[in-house]
Amino acid sequence: MKLSAAFNPRAVLLTLLVLAVLGGLGTWWWRTHERVEQWIDLPRTGEAATNPLYVLKLALQKDGVPVQARRRLQRDQVALAARDTVLLYNDPRSMPSSDARALMNWVRSGGHLIVRTPPPGLAGESTQVPLLSELQVVPMADATGQTDCVPMQVAGQEPHVEFCDGRRFTVGAQGVAMPESPRAVWRSDDGYVFARFARGSGFVDVIADVDFLTNDKLKDVPHVALTRQLLAPNYRAGTVHLVYAAQVPSLWRTLLQHSWMAWLPLLLALLAWLWSRMQRFGPLLPTPAAERRSLLEHIVASGEHLYRYGYAHRLHDAVRAAFLRRLRRVDPQAAALEGEPQFAAIAERFALPSHEVRAALSAPVASDHAAFRTRIATLIRLHNTLREPRP
Repeated sequence: MKLSAAFNPRAVLLTLLVLAVLGGLGTWWWRTHERVEQWIDLPRTGEAATNPLYVLKLALQKDGVPVQARRRLQRDQVALAARDTVLLYNDPRSMPSSDARALMNWVRSGGHLIVRTPPPGLAGESTQVPLLSELQVVPMADATGQTDCVPMQVAGQEPHVEFCDGRRFTVGAQGVAMPESPRAVWRSDDGYVFARFARGSGFVDVIADVDFLTNDKLKDVPHVALTRQLLAPNYRAGTVHLVYAAQVPSLWRTLLQHSWMAWLPLLLALLAWLWSRMQRFGPLLPTPAAERRSLLEHIVASGEHLYRYGYAHRLHDAVRAAFLRRLRRVDPQAAALEGEPQFAAIAERFALPSHEVRAALSAPVASDHAAFRTRIATLIRLHNTLREPRP
């Protein structure tokens, strides 16, 4: 069998058209786009994410200075040499008095201690720092929300300001002589921002703020120059100990800042579930008509009239009839009985003594008010206990 294929010019033209469109798109793409490389800052991980002095640590290591960074002082694990430097980045109020006394003794042997003043916080909070008491440095209690910056000029750089949010301090108590005046001071119009004290063979630097040492700000030239001057007394003479945290961050703050992608959908789902389960109210009902209230009053008055004039048996007959009507709908077999068999069946159904059921279904004596109330209460209780089947 011989097969032959017919030439289809329409299919050929369609193929050529598709190839021409694709070729045009490819040419336009390669002429208008260029392959480039782009650096993207990824989120910090590891020590770089938890240590605010990580860049300072790397800079000191690159300059050949021995450096250690840790969260706490750890006097029992890390021994401080005579020419070492200790930088306390965290709030000095969190340091125990025993560590403060040990640090001051170490400074007298030649150490260099750098400590900040307590950061601004809530108004009225305590600013007492055991570490600074011997130096007679008093943090200013009214430094919360400080905005007065201190100008700083570095050669070849634009004008710069520092210590805008730091807590200022005063040196020396009024009427009390200081053991020794500070060697170097830097003050603003509203208090000191830096003071260097000599104690024995070492030095203690008190500074209003150390935010210029953090990872994001140490890249600026004025901050590098200020850091170099701050570390000058024992630079390259010993190890620099960077103590950058003494407390764990708040769990709720961490969840709020870094876990919102998990708790926000869960919160919305919880609110949606509560909304679906909540009770819904319709429109406000109009006030019942006065005639309906008057009718109820007439019914109550009629009952009291019958009871007062010796027709209590009619009220009893009405309540008993209502109970028997419901009994016929719920338990026709018990309702069809009469006499003692009926009393026994009802008593068995409600777990009551037979004589109590007999008394409730019997008409009371007109003058026996206590018996009347007892019978009516029993019939109403039996009537309400019966549950009619749903249609």
